[in-house]
Amino acid sequence: MNNEHKTRVAFTIATITTAAIISIIFTVRCRTRRKQLKSSSTSCYSHSEQKPQSTFKRVLADNSYAPFKHLSFNASGSNDEKGSNVHPFEKEITALLTNHQPEIELGAKKLEMNDSYVWVDTEMQLKELVDVLSKERFFGVDTEQHGLRSFLGFTGLVQISTQQEDYLIDTIALHDSMEILRPVFANPSICKVFHGADNDVLWLQRDFHIYIVNLFDTSKACEVLSKPQKSLAYLLETYCGVTTNKLLQREDWRQRPLSAEMVQYARTDAHYLLYIANCLIIELKQLDNENSCSDDKFHFVLEASRRSNMICLQLFTKEIEASPGESAALSLYSRHQSNQGSPSISNETQFLDTVRQLCTWRDLMARIHDESLKYVLSDQAIVALASQLPASHSEIYNTIVQTDVNAETGPSSFIPSPSPVVCSHLSDISQLLANELVKHGDIYSVILHKCLGQNGSCKLNIFNYALLVNSNLRPTLSNKHSSLKNPRQHSRKASRNLFVKKFSCKSPVYHNCRIFANDGRLLCYCDRKKLEWYLSRDLAKLVDEEPPAIMLLFEPKGHPEDEGNDFYIQSKKNICVGCGEGNHYLRYRIIPSCYRIHFPEHLKSHRSHDIVLLCVDCHEAAHAAAEKYKRKVASEFGIPLYVRRVIHPGQETEKLNDEGGVSPLQLRSAAVALLRHGPRMPLNRREELTEIVKRYYGGREISEEDLESALQVGMRPKERRRYEKKRGVSFKHSTGNAAAMPEGENHADCAPRMSNVDTLNVNTLDGFDFGRYFASGRRDFGEFSVYNHEKRGTAATME
Repeated sequence: MNNEHKTRVAFTIATITTAAIISIIFTVRCRTRRKQLKSSSTSCYSHSEQKPQSTFKRVLADNSYAPFKHLSFNASGSNDEKGSNVHPFEKEITALLTNHQPEIELGAKKLEMNDSYVWVDTEMQLKELVDVLSKERFFGVDTEQHGLRSFLGFTGLVQISTQQEDYLIDTIALHDSMEILRPVFANPSICKVFHGADNDVLWLQRDFHIYIVNLFDTSKACEVLSKPQKSLAYLLETYCGVTTNKLLQREDWRQRPLSAEMVQYARTDAHYLLYIANCLIIELKQLDNENSCSDDKFHFVLEASRRSNMICLQLFTKEIEASPGESAALSLYSRHQSNQGSPSISNETQFLDTVRQLCTWRDLMARIHDESLKYVLSDQAIVALASQLPASHSEIYNTIVQTDVNAETGPSSFIPSPSPVVCSHLSDISQLLANELVKHGDIYSVILHKCLGQNGSCKLNIFNYALLVNSNLRPTLSNKHSSLKNPRQHSRKASRNLFVKKFSCKSPVYHNCRIFANDGRLLCYCDRKKLEWYLSRDLAKLVDEEPPAIMLLFEPKGHPEDEGNDFYIQSKKNICVGCGEGNHYLRYRIIPSCYRIHFPEHLKSHRSHDIVLLCVDCHEAAHAAAEKYKRKVASEFGIPLYVRRVIHPGQETEKLNDEGGVSPLQLRSAAVALLRHGPRMPLNRREELTEIVKRYYGGREISEEDLESALQVGMRPKERRRYEKKRGVSFKHSTGNAAAMPEGENHADCAPRMSNVDTLNVNTLDGFDFGRYFASGRRDFGEFSVYNHEKRGTAATME
């Protein structure tokens, strides 16, 4: 009994103690949370988080609205701190555009990659590297960027490879010393080999004032050689037998030390560039030799060099809007309108005003905290906040979290939601949604004062300091936009202006330059580039300055095929042929490409009878009329506009039902992926793609030969020739190949069968080329879509 009493007392004491501990913990947590909420209103996460770029002592491109200043030289040849907007090495680069032959000779030995490389993270090592590079005739270069936790982004790593060694330069540790590399990169006697250098050139200017002179871009060489692909992954696999995981490009290149996989990826991108460039130059020279007997000689090596060095003339510029966030707001508004119904005008106005203010707030916060826009606040969250207008902090928090969770895909899954920026400034969003943040005047001044003012909550740093200093360059920002009578019309107008700016012709299409025969006959009108070609080779003399005209110094072979046609011997105006608009225009093909490709060669080769200039509005009207007429032709002659599914000819006819077959584009994509990366794919993904190809073959097991055959479905003749050259096989002997159609046989027996969703009446088409038909598919015949699909070279299956 005594023991039982003791046990009860002990249990009671333990229970009371446990309850007391829980109460104390709960109380402490509540107090801590209250302190955090209180501190969040007066401080910012930027005070406690140390970002790698915060160690930079000097930045050339800050987050202000001031334009970027490029390196310039004064009369004495030294650097001018004032900067300019003129390329400092334009003269040297221009000299390389005319007659420069890149010389990269490595012999027959491949540059095998071992485990040795040099990590450069001190100024002394960087100077030693410059001494090494100054003795080289060429070296390979690549860069890795980081953009998620930075407003403009910055270079996280530079890889340089010579024939002897690989160098990885820690550009974070050496950010303020990278100017040591300028003389080597600007040396015109040293060739710098890049792949896809368009962005690298701009990034090096932005971060270090490093300008490239004498560049060979393996991507441009692929263009000149008409390679089926021009990605670095394709070149590595084709020439070096090396595969690389391009997903590592999205890794955080700020982290130190780099993982073994990241080091391997970074070295691979630069290490093999010299060997690949050597192989491509050999192929270019072979084409030059084969073409040496031609009168109209095209210099392949010179063209690849010219295109590469044209990239060097680019200049980095900041994208500065007159009203930051305005284009993003209008884009979000337009997308929201297309997904939702049509609310009343008052709701539209309120929604657009809220979206605009949130986008402006996000832009300013991203600049102040040096974060990317998508890190601060996602597009989906902005739309959700503007639609629901949550009132309390917890409601705002939950709205953002729920929206981001629903839309979480790809790299965005690594972004915290809400971001630390939002958590530190929830009160701003709450006041903004309640229309209390800015009651009078300028949102810019209000936010800047709250964040960076005398008692500002955010940390002042080298990136946002210029926002205060350059106050005279601040944009005109105001919340008084609700006076728009029709926001939807305003959004449509903004979208149209953006389309015009992006896709209209950037220079005159017709230069109206004239070419005369040596007997004085006017042969044709042409552009200035063609005139300069004749003059540079002393094949013609200049007979008129304005407009330019030349007279050939030789007798042309025969007479022009269109000699009796006035179309080619008359000047043309650079205006819309529909309405006369001259400020912008696009090329428009009167004959849609899906019909034009079937024309005889003499009617479509180097002919532009059916190309006219139209403004955006006339282009839209013409496209709508063309689509209507195409549907009429399709209905009248039984020719479907596009093919939804194809089935291998080995299947029985009764299997051709609505459930059979597979999209041509889907088939080819699956076949390419399995051929290239099949063994390395996750099992479930490999099975999913295999099932797609098996549907084409009626469900039977497939082999590698079947994948090769599936890859050829829908290829255009030009693509088939490239593929044949690459693989060294003849398509004529490939069974089940959509492109192989022996003479004298019914085309329907050789081509992949189509599901009866779209039945093709082959009796109406004598000599119909199924390979071209599948390649053409259904297209949007606006110029952008036409050329986009033609560049992709795949069967377009737009529903």
